[in-house]
Amino acid sequence: MVTGAQHQFGYRNSIFQGSDKFIISSTLKLQPGEKSQIKATMDDFKRRRHDKQPLELPSAGSTFRRPEGYYAGKLIEDCGLQGYQIGGAQVSVKHCGFIVNRDNATAADVLNLIEHIQKTVEDKYGVRLKTEVKFIGER
Repeated sequence: MVTGAQHQFGYRNSIFQGSDKFIISSTLKLQPGEKSQIKATMDDFKRRRHDKQPLELPSAGSTFRRPEGYYAGKLIEDCGLQGYQIGGAQVSVKHCGFIVNRDNATAADVLNLIEHIQKTVEDKYGVRLKTEVKFIGER
């Protein structure tokens, strides 16, 4: 069992990164607050997600980490890849940092699209995009 500071939580980081451990349950301790302020904050986050993220199609969330000094979605868009599709996997037209399942995408479709994006961005800008998503199993 891991508790409190032992998690070593940080921005996209914890003791679980790079380990063979999985989180199967969690108990959170929340801080009390003003109900109306909490609701307003939640509504604001929900609105911003809805406005900026392709929630209308299945995805694994943000596909690439933000490279230092850049925005992955902007690099991808500037490479002309907005809407680019391999099989059923597509670079979202709403936010280029997401790969969406447009039409029964396979894992191979998604992996091939990720590799194409990485190569295109690296060739044009010299920036190697690292994935935000984690791969489990054979590649």
